[in-house]
Amino acid sequence: MSETNDTPTPADRPEVAPDAPAPQTEAERLAALESEVTELRDKWLRAEAEMQNLRSRARREAEEARLYAVQKFARDVVETAENLRRGLDSLPKAEEGEPELLAKLRNGFEGVERGFVAVLERHGIQKQDPEGKPFDPEHHQAMAEQPAPEGVEPGTVIQAWTPAWTLNGRLLKPAMVVVAGKG
Repeated sequence: MSETNDTPTPADRPEVAPDAPAPQTEAERLAALESEVTELRDKWLRAEAEMQNLRSRARREAEEARLYAVQKFARDVVETAENLRRGLDSLPKAEEGEPELLAKLRNGFEGVERGFVAVLERHGIQKQDPEGKPFDPEHHQAMAEQPAPEGVEPGTVIQAWTPAWTLNGRLLKPAMVVVAGKG
């Protein structure tokens, strides 16, 4: 203000933008603040929900990594189990009067196989024999189709060349199977 005159001059008045809102009443100001609080609360709730989703996703991914980290190793070990079975299948069938050494070798290798499969099962690796079950393209790989024998439905696995293997429910290796076709 000027020293001689108590009335403000145009230079002493603060600039008011032409599009500035008119001064608010107390009720309008309170309504604006409530609206802002509601908006901020909504943003906070959304951020909190997003954080919970992120924690859940991270927990699930960590659990999957723990369960399936050994998948490649498990696939190799399963191959070893199948080779052990092939070796056992190549031995002559047990016969009366066979050499004692052959019987002991067969029994020993069968015990090794049982123990090996038990160790695999303790660590979540399961062997599934598909013979006599319906063909499941999720777990079986059809290697051949043969006419269905008497009393067998078409689409049934009639022979398994190898079993299916899973790791904690996830397919490691499909079974190689022969499927009964329409006669």
